[in-house]
Amino acid sequence: MRIFPILYIIFVFLLSCQSIQTGKNVNNSTIKLIKSLGLLAEDEQIIKYYSNYTERRAGNFFTNRRIAHYWLDEHDQSKNDTSFAYYESIVAIDTIYAVPDTFSPYMRITRSDSTTFKVFVGGSLEQIKVFFEDAIRIWRNHKR
Repeated sequence: MRIFPILYIIFVFLLSCQSIQTGKNVNNSTIKLIKSLGLLAEDEQIIKYYSNYTERRAGNFFTNRRIAHYWLDEHDQSKNDTSFAYYESIVAIDTIYAVPDTFSPYMRITRSDSTTFKVFVGGSLEQIKVFFEDAIRIWRNHKR
C-alpha cells in the first residue's frame, strides 16, 4: 500500500473544506493572531476572510482599510510572510482563476512601489468571484 497518494488525497480534501467567512464569523483567536501580526488595527473590520491551510498558519482577507495575507511556516520562520497594502497604495488587482489543482485561485496585488503579493481564495467559482469582486469594489471606492 502506498501512503503518499492517500496523504495527498487527505490534504486536498482538508483544503477543500475551508470556506470563505464574513468578518463577523472569524473566531476571536484568529483576530488576535492577525492583530499580533500588525495586519489589523483596533478600528478596522475584516470584511471577508479565507484560510488556505489552517487559520493559525495562513490567512487571506480584506478589511475596510486594506487587503492582506499571512503565511506562518511552522518549521522555518524565515519563510514567514505577512503582506498587506492599504487601498490607497494599490495600483492594480489581477484575478487569477486558472491554477493547478493543488493551488487556490488568487488576486495579485500590486502596490505603488511595484511590489506584489498574492491573496489566495478557495470555494466554488461563484464564491471566489464574489470575494474578488467585493475586494475590487472596495478598492475602487477608496480611489475616488
